[in-house]
Amino acid sequence: MTYTTLNMPQAGDTVLVGMSGGVDSTLTALMLKEKGCRVIGVTMSIWDGKIPEIKTDKPIKEACYGPGEEENIEECKKFCSSHDIEYYVIDAKESYQKMVLEYFKSEYRNGRTPNPCIMCNRNIKFGAMLEGISKLGIKFDYFCTGHYAKIVQPDEGLFGTEKRPVMISGATDVTKDQTYFLYRIPSKVLEKVRFPLAMMKKSEVFELAKKANLDAANREESQDFIGEEYFDMIFADKPSIPGDIVDLDGHVLGRHKGIEHYTIGQRRGLGVAVSYPVYVQAIDPKNNLVVLAPNDALNADGLIADDFVWPGDVEPTEIVEALVKIRLASKPVPCKIEPYIPDESDTNKYKGKAWRIIFENPQRAVAPGQSAVLYKDGTIIGGGLIHHAL
Repeated sequence: MTYTTLNMPQAGDTVLVGMSGGVDSTLTALMLKEKGCRVIGVTMSIWDGKIPEIKTDKPIKEACYGPGEEENIEECKKFCSSHDIEYYVIDAKESYQKMVLEYFKSEYRNGRTPNPCIMCNRNIKFGAMLEGISKLGIKFDYFCTGHYAKIVQPDEGLFGTEKRPVMISGATDVTKDQTYFLYRIPSKVLEKVRFPLAMMKKSEVFELAKKANLDAANREESQDFIGEEYFDMIFADKPSIPGDIVDLDGHVLGRHKGIEHYTIGQRRGLGVAVSYPVYVQAIDPKNNLVVLAPNDALNADGLIADDFVWPGDVEPTEIVEALVKIRLASKPVPCKIEPYIPDESDTNKYKGKAWRIIFENPQRAVAPGQSAVLYKDGTIIGGGLIHHAL
């Protein structure tokens, strides 16, 4: 299938720009301002200060959620003031707590591996923050961010229908491609969204930012949603429940400190002495067990996913061949997707319609809670949350 990339904002358009203080969003705002757009900057405030700030001599990496938020907001204010750009801060703390942090904790405590950035994009950056701007009565033609992705529309109907929903496609710089994080954003929201850095490489962004003497060009990039120093503090609201670490035959190999501290495929920090390399093969929340196995035992032929989203709610009616990514760092691999109808032996509860994804070749460490995102011709055609491996 072929797609048309949707037009970028033009001179005279009113453009809302989501800003974090980083180089990508700051350059995006500058480029649009220089293009002749009326630019309005906006930042979401999510740090509530309930977790004590850690005092350490070691450098703490930049993260989306952390005490560095106030400094980031001040940098955004300074940039916008010096470039005659309106600027607003939207308080999204309550929404972030419910839709991202509580989700994150709940998933880990249920033996799953969540991706909080995906839920933040869907519910906060492209949800609560835009709702906050709307409540202020601010109108805009486009909403732009510094993500590396493209907004496209199919040249013919999707999945044999006449519908041509707005979709997300890969950016020029494949090393920075962020489409995996964005797959749950509804097509209706995407109609006003544009990513001005879609055709640029990260090296070009830094070069332009330095030429423009942007302070953001000298900042460390945010890598995670929270610094690892604060990870244990997030889970401090409830005591961890230790349990057994077992092998595939149920033999006890050691004790774990709480299943929220483990994820599928993990090797380090297991605290067991075995004569061969072992990895987390499964997490059993019902029996509070962490199951270890040799590397080969982590391969799966496919997976079942639920809580699926499709562009414009257009879902396929027959088997689809596509590529699937089962985590951000994995390469897309060929697969077949079809509806999954549980039989009497399957007592699992699914959120909405479940789908079966079969890999062309077995894949390692399929982690429940992560997202399975489907691509065809470089464009996202759907995705859901991994329920279990096959």
